[in-house]
Amino acid sequence: MTIRPLDPVQALERMMLIRAYEETLIDLHGRGRAAGTCTSVGQEAPAVGVVSALTADDLILTNHRSAGHLLARGADPGRMLAEVMGKQDGYCGGKSGSLHISAKELGIVLTSTIVGGELALATGVGLSRTMLNQPGLNKPGIVACFFGDGAATEGRFQESLNLAAVWKLPILYVCENNQWQAFVHRKETMLADGIAGQAAALGVESAVVDGNDPLAVFDAASAAIDGIRRTGKPFLLEAMTYRLRGHFEPDDQGYVDKAELAHWRDRDPILCLRARLEREGRLTADAVAAIEARVRATMEAATAFADASPYPGLDALTTDVYA
Repeated sequence: MTIRPLDPVQALERMMLIRAYEETLIDLHGRGRAAGTCTSVGQEAPAVGVVSALTADDLILTNHRSAGHLLARGADPGRMLAEVMGKQDGYCGGKSGSLHISAKELGIVLTSTIVGGELALATGVGLSRTMLNQPGLNKPGIVACFFGDGAATEGRFQESLNLAAVWKLPILYVCENNQWQAFVHRKETMLADGIAGQAAALGVESAVVDGNDPLAVFDAASAAIDGIRRTGKPFLLEAMTYRLRGHFEPDDQGYVDKAELAHWRDRDPILCLRARLEREGRLTADAVAAIEARVRATMEAATAFADASPYPGLDALTTDVYA
C-alpha cells in the first residue's frame, strides 16, 4: 500500500490548526465558557506525522492529549469544541468532554483518560483486526495506539506489548515522550533516556525519532507501518517531544525548570518547520499570512458553531448507557 509523501506546507497548516484549536479552548476556559483540559501544545508534530501515514482502514486509540490526533485525522473543530462545551452537536452528544472523545466515522475508537488505558484496549482492537482480516471478511487495517512516557512506566505497557508480540498483532505503538508525567519529570521515574529499548526485551521492534519534526515522524511511521502490514507484527515508535504547557489548564508550570522550558520552546515544531520552509524558499511571508487567515477563519467558524449548538435535552440523559 502506497502512502503519498507528506507535503511540508500542509503539515505546517495542520499543526497550526491544532495549536489554534487548543489556544481557543484555553481562551474559552479562561472566560468560563469551557472546562479545563489537557493540551498537546508543543506536541503537534507526532500527531500530524503519524496520522498522515495511516489509511482510512486503520484505527486509532489515544489518550487524554487527543486533540492533535483527532484534528490530524480530519475531525471537525466545531464538533470538537461543541463536545468539550457539552453541546448536543459534539461528536459524542456533549457527553465526553475533551478527555473521552470517540468518532467512529473517523476510525477513532476511543480517547482514554485513564493513563495507559488505551494500551490494554489496543490489544483487543488489534486482535479483532487480525481475526477480521481473513478470507471472506476482508477487513484490513492496523491499529495506532498513542500514549505518553508516563504510561510506559506502568505494568500494562509490558503486558500489552508482550501479548501483541506473542499474538502477532498489527499495532503501531506511538510513545509521545513529552518528558513530563503530569507534574513529575520522567527522570524521576526512569533511569533510561527513553522507553524504546524496553520493546526489544518483549520481542517488539522499535525506533526513536525527533518528535518535533513532522516530516521525520512521517517517514519513520511510514516505514514502521509498512513493516506491520507485511509481517502483522507490532512496532514501537518513540517520538521525543515536549509539553510546552502544563499538565492541565490552568497550570502555571511553577515546577518546570525555566532553562529546560526555554530550550524546548526554541524547538517549537511549528516555528522550526516554518523557518525551515522559509530557508528553502518553499514558503513566503504571504503564504504564511494566508495560512494564518484560513486557520483563524476555521476557528472563528468552529466557535460560532459550538456557541450555536444547543445543550442536550433531558431525554438524552439515559441514552448511550448500559444500565
